[in-house]
Amino acid sequence: MAAILVTVSGIDLVADGCDNFSTRYLVSDACYLAKKPLVTAAMGTFDGTLTTVRAHERAADGKPNSSYRCLFPEAPPPGSVPACAEAGVLGAMAGVLGSMMALEAIREIVGFGESLVGRLVMFDARAMRFETLRYSWDPDNPLSGEHPTITDLSIHMAK
Repeated sequence: MAAILVTVSGIDLVADGCDNFSTRYLVSDACYLAKKPLVTAAMGTFDGTLTTVRAHERAADGKPNSSYRCLFPEAPPPGSVPACAEAGVLGAMAGVLGSMMALEAIREIVGFGESLVGRLVMFDARAMRFETLRYSWDPDNPLSGEHPTITDLSIHMAK
């Protein structure tokens, strides 16, 4: 786990597109602890999401930015959300989300436009519709809340 934190510490931004929640939590926690921004995307067969996490920073109003754990406090029960390899995905979906993710990563590094921090873009390919959901810091989250219980990556060690 220390190797992951060292790796994340040596880069400017992490772009995550993994297909399982345990890895998403690990990457997000590592980014928080290393004080690095995270652009993360996920997709199902016909839908996808994209957000940026800068939980190690504060918003313009002085409030803490939200973490991935503020958006998804708990992983869904095992087996309830199939991995991409199980459910299959449309190649075009990966192209759309990958392009949006690349654009968001460039935008975060260069600093133009409005960040996706605290906003989740949802794409529904069946209806060809985009929607945006706002989310905020949860003072009870175990990583960046008022009383954090996650202070290193040991929570991710196999049991």
